[in-house]
This record gives sequence, structure tokens and C-alpha cells, in this order.
Amino acid sequence: MRLRLAALLLAASFASGTAARALPNPILYMTGSEYYSAGGKNWIRHRYDVLNKASYPDAMFAQAPALPPCGLNTKSARTWIDIFDAGGHRLYGFCALGKASDLGSIWFSTEDGVVPPSYIYIEINDRQTNTKYKSNLADTTL
Repeated sequence: MRLRLAALLLAASFASGTAARALPNPILYMTGSEYYSAGGKNWIRHRYDVLNKASYPDAMFAQAPALPPCGLNTKSARTWIDIFDAGGHRLYGFCALGKASDLGSIWFSTEDGVVPPSYIYIEINDRQTNTKYKSNLADTTL
């Protein structure tokens, strides 16, 4: 009986040690903005960082050619990032970040003179596990 109990405890301990680690939701914050010109127009790039980006393993951002491509990019990442306004309208996305630290340089743009949404959030979509991590609402002004 004791041997059986010890075996069960050992199995439970092993299972909990190898179980997938739960990841936190991203903590999004604005880092700044910059003006630039492209296509004959003036734009404002709104830059963001994810405070807890180190909580995400780099493997989540590895190329995933077995998953559907991102447009013509057949080497897009396993995990995609989408940026939404507070109402859920998609503003922009990233499908080829190479590592978790790249979450420190995400952005979306608005044409100069256009008022940006008051708040945005991101979703980190791990396409391999079909898991989404939704951030907090972040300001679009400093």
C-alpha cells in the first residue's frame, strides 16, 4: 500500500513538473510616438512595449511553416500579435516577430491629423496551441 501511494505521489509530482506552464496576459504600455512620411503622407507611429514580455518563451515566436502563412510570408511565426482599439476593431498586426523581446517594439500608425483611438489592447495568438492572451487597455497618449 505504501509503495503504491509513493508511486502515485511520484507520478503526480512528475506530471505537475512537466505540465505546460500557464502564461500571464500581456501588460501593454505606450513608450512614445514618432512622425514619419510614407506614400506621400505624414503619419504618427504609436510605439508600445509589453512589460512582462520575458514571461513568454522565444519558442512561441519561432517560424512555423507548417501553420497557415501570413499573406505571402510562408515563414511567419507560430504566434501572431494583433492590435485592436477598445471597441475590438483591428488596427494592425505582426506575424513574424522572431523572439519574445520583439514585443518591446510593436506599434500602429495613424495618419497625421487623425485622432487615434483613446485606448488599445493586443492579443497574442499562439496558433500552435490555439491560445490567445489579451492585454490590458493602454493609452494612446503619454
